[in-house]
Formats: sequence, C-alpha cells, structure tokens
Amino acid sequence: MILGRVTGSVVSTIHHPIVDGRKLLVAERLDQNGRSTGRYVIALDAIGAGKGETVLILDEGNGARQILEDANAPVRSLVVGIVDAMELGTN
Repeated sequence: MILGRVTGSVVSTIHHPIVDGRKLLVAERLDQNGRSTGRYVIALDAIGAGKGETVLILDEGNGARQILEDANAPVRSLVVGIVDAMELGTN
C-alpha cells in the first residue's frame, strides 16, 4: 500500500475500456509521517477520491485486477481508500 495525496488527474481520449467512467488520479507519495517524498504515482480511482484528499493506493496489479473483477485489466495502481485520520504510535 502507498499513502498518497491526490494532486490532480490525467485525461485521455483513447484508453482501455476498464477506464470508462473512472478517473485516473495523480497522487503525491507520502511517507509514514504524511510528508511528501517528492515522488508521484498515477492510479485508477475506485472510490471517488478528490483533489487534496489523502488516500491509500494498492500498487499491486493482481490485487487491483481482483478488485475490478477483470483478470485481464491493464491496471497496476488503484485508489482503494480515503484516509480520515492517522495516528502514529511509539513502541
């Protein structure tokens, strides 16, 4: 899983049918403290996330295809959750 913050979206006129009706989101990768790593990922939105939201991104193709229920979907990264809060504990 990747922790990320949605910074924008990608628009394409030609794409695979699995993308129809879904957004491709650009997310800034965050570290375990919620700070930017300077890296980005493009992920298919499965839940309706929006710009500025902190999200969980599944970055594993087989798991993404299982969620989409399409064994042949050309998808690796999928937004699967919106983070409401984070609490870091010390052990």
